[in-house]
Amino acid sequence: MRREPVRPTTVTTQSGTAAPNGERAVQRNDAPPAQAPVPTAYSNESGRTYRLDRLIGKGGFGEVYLATPIPREGLPEQVCIKVSDRLSAWLREAYFAELLGRESRALRVFDRFAEVDGTRMRYCLAMEYAEHGDLGAWLARKGAQSERFVRREIAAILRALDILHRGQAMHRDLTPFNVFVCADEQLKLGDFGIAIHQLSRRGVTADAFNAFNAPTEIAWGHVRRWQQRDDIYQVGQIAAMLLRGDITRPMRSRDVRGLPCSDHLKEVIHRCLGARGKRYEAAGELIAALRQRPTAPHSSRVASLAGKRVAFTGFLSRPRSEAIAAAKKAGAIVQAKPGQSTDVLVRGRPNALQIAGTVGGLKLMEIRRLAAQGHVVKVIGDAQFWRLVDVKSQPRKAPAGKRRRLSR
Repeated sequence: MRREPVRPTTVTTQSGTAAPNGERAVQRNDAPPAQAPVPTAYSNESGRTYRLDRLIGKGGFGEVYLATPIPREGLPEQVCIKVSDRLSAWLREAYFAELLGRESRALRVFDRFAEVDGTRMRYCLAMEYAEHGDLGAWLARKGAQSERFVRREIAAILRALDILHRGQAMHRDLTPFNVFVCADEQLKLGDFGIAIHQLSRRGVTADAFNAFNAPTEIAWGHVRRWQQRDDIYQVGQIAAMLLRGDITRPMRSRDVRGLPCSDHLKEVIHRCLGARGKRYEAAGELIAALRQRPTAPHSSRVASLAGKRVAFTGFLSRPRSEAIAAAKKAGAIVQAKPGQSTDVLVRGRPNALQIAGTVGGLKLMEIRRLAAQGHVVKVIGDAQFWRLVDVKSQPRKAPAGKRRRLSR
């Protein structure tokens, strides 16, 4: 970062100093103090000078200044200058900013340059100024947001993430401190300092991530690879933070039922935060889920349970143990929860404490997920189930003529 040269000045004391004309100069107590020169940064890429007006951020990444570009030439009146001494992070951020240059919901980078500061190199980015700050600071002022706002803004930043995911890349640092609130209170993604490309869908070694918003299985070391679905986990956390107006407590999947939103959005967020193998695999899949509400499962007709793999959900009219015994007697194979091999789900009365309302129990959400993959599971009601097993368990009556012969 280059600073303006300091011009030599005459220092005065109470006894006075020699003035340029040889006369004794007398100190004036009412004279204004000398102003410190304003620091600047110079880009040898664009030939533009940036006046660093005010320090607005500082951390492990370096420093961020609110700056004035000189000459302006098509740039905003104020920009941010991000100064770092980390070459790898600077290269990553500059690269991914170029990749997302046409995406309106990625924080724009106008200029990138390096300069010598004494014995060190300083790596600089001239970036779009987020006038409302990061998401954490903005939520502290504004509080919880409406579901309409959350759906719109999450879908918007997912467009930028989708470009990364389709290019086999991951952000890995989607926290409220790297989502910025710009003009018209639009959310934008920023800080791509640890974004990375993956060579395969197996992901990359989880050697760099922010523990604040990381999936628990990665933060605790149980899983050693970061995948695109882990970016999705972080997006789910941000959606929950927006709804609650609070970034201090991460959302647990079992607590999603308490979010102030529709059952559909609860289901979407739960899938983002829930079992890792069942999360949306990439941003495009999550965008589609936000746009299209799932249809409630309709009751089907099943002629027999013999040989069928059966699972149960909800409150049945008889004890669950009796239902399991009756299903096995009817020739069914009972499963604890539905999976890819399940044929029939027996649905009882919904539990009012389900994750996402009357159609948002874990098992119902799972059969919808399986249906999207082409695995169709038939749903039957409690009454139909008992008719099937009662008929199967009753002894068959012999024809009248045969009964007469047997009675002799």
